[in-house]
Amino acid sequence: MTNFATYTLPHWLQSHHLNGMLRGIEKEGLRMQPDGFLAQTPHPQTLGSKLTHPYITTDYSESLLELITEPKASIVETLAMLRELHVLVAKALHSNDELMWPLSMPCMLKSNDDNIPLADYGSSNIGKLKTLYRSGLGVRYGRRMQTIAGLHYNLSFDDLLFSTWQQHEAATNSDTATISLTEFKNDKYLALIRNFKRLSSLVLYLTGASPSVCPCFLTSRKHDLSLLNKTTYYKPYATSLRMGKLGYTNSVQDQLDIRYNNLPEYIKGLRAAIDTPFAPFSRLGLENEAGEPIQINDHILQIENEYYSPIRPKQIAKSEQAPSDALEERGIAYVEFRAIDLDPYSDIGIRLSTACFLEVLALYCLLTDSPELYPEEDQRLAENLERVVNNGREPNLSILTTQGEVGFEEWMLEHLEKMMPLANLLDAHNKSNHYRSAVALMLGRATHPDATLSAQILADTERLGSTWQLGYNLASQHHEGLVKQTLSPNTQAKYEVLAEKSWMQQQQLEDEQTVDFKTYLQAYR
Repeated sequence: MTNFATYTLPHWLQSHHLNGMLRGIEKEGLRMQPDGFLAQTPHPQTLGSKLTHPYITTDYSESLLELITEPKASIVETLAMLRELHVLVAKALHSNDELMWPLSMPCMLKSNDDNIPLADYGSSNIGKLKTLYRSGLGVRYGRRMQTIAGLHYNLSFDDLLFSTWQQHEAATNSDTATISLTEFKNDKYLALIRNFKRLSSLVLYLTGASPSVCPCFLTSRKHDLSLLNKTTYYKPYATSLRMGKLGYTNSVQDQLDIRYNNLPEYIKGLRAAIDTPFAPFSRLGLENEAGEPIQINDHILQIENEYYSPIRPKQIAKSEQAPSDALEERGIAYVEFRAIDLDPYSDIGIRLSTACFLEVLALYCLLTDSPELYPEEDQRLAENLERVVNNGREPNLSILTTQGEVGFEEWMLEHLEKMMPLANLLDAHNKSNHYRSAVALMLGRATHPDATLSAQILADTERLGSTWQLGYNLASQHHEGLVKQTLSPNTQAKYEVLAEKSWMQQQQLEDEQTVDFKTYLQAYR
């Protein structure tokens, strides 16, 4: 192996500075009928109201479940809660003979987009607005794109780490001494985000799990995929088609100049996209022939969540508060890693090793020097992303850097080697060997492309005859295992109370309504 320069931990950083790290997971997954097609049934009532339940909801479609954990002090606790939610869902789906599809790219879809039902959040104005937003996405981009599932990994670091860091920097930089802790945290979280964008190609290679799709997804869509067999399209060296031009991207947003060099600049760029009308969306109209609204507005973004980015700065918003207003008011509380495919071989969509790797990567991105990121470099990073999305496992693949073209494998190995001291620190703090093992696993994948998830999926697809058959087999196995698992009586009771309470909260919102939806929407616009 090439000998790379070793990474030296900052001398001020100690194990106890990692106290207070919190992580949470948001995991999406489609409900599937026994015949493999997208479920057409309503969200299971026993799971509670998807409008008000804190942990079990839906994303775009009524059939696209989203499971959300609380922020937890350890990965083990986070994955344990994610498992509880999956057990609840599996038992709720069992009565309808439904399964949860385990892959990021969707299960069988019919040719008509109307067979992809929009999520229905009830008759309250806030519920109707959530459904209208999803209607707008379908009108703008087609409903098929919205059936793609992924996993978001949310992570925050404790104020002790940032305050210690600020004190250290203030000794040599008077500017650092004069800013507030919140401003210091904002700058460091944005530095993390810029470095994550620089390393997102590595993430897609190591965790990408969508190298192939069913033909039903490609109806009337332009693509350059090849037929693996009669029932599967693919690219031989693809890693994560979900993160490429076939997936959650669109050319409109490619033109947005939203930067991450300071928080006011980021907020300004995001708000400009929300405030700017876009002619093609204007031509779609705001209402259908019956006079019913079909999109919130005709702007580049209807709301801020429409901006597709592999990572986002986040702050917990108050009721009906825009994300940018929350960021402006209280600063960045955590970061949301969004470039993560579902791991179809895990019954909860993610393995311990992946979660540990993401945390090592996050700490590496936070602590490593992070120059400001401008459009020229962004274009280079986008080119790298496309190369890795489509051909990440190709022998001798190169990517673009400030030094010119470099070998992709060597580039990955250099960064992974530098992460090992941080993995050691995290293991020392958590009294485990999980983080070192995770980085060692990723080093193995970097040098052996056949060990990646994307290669394993293609091998199993060939063996079984189709990606759909692979997904169906795994969905059945996962379901059988989950329905056999039991929750403790206290845990079961807690979730039953939450479900019942969520229905009461939805009913209260509907009962308290004072204006009709068109009036509410006009005020919102």
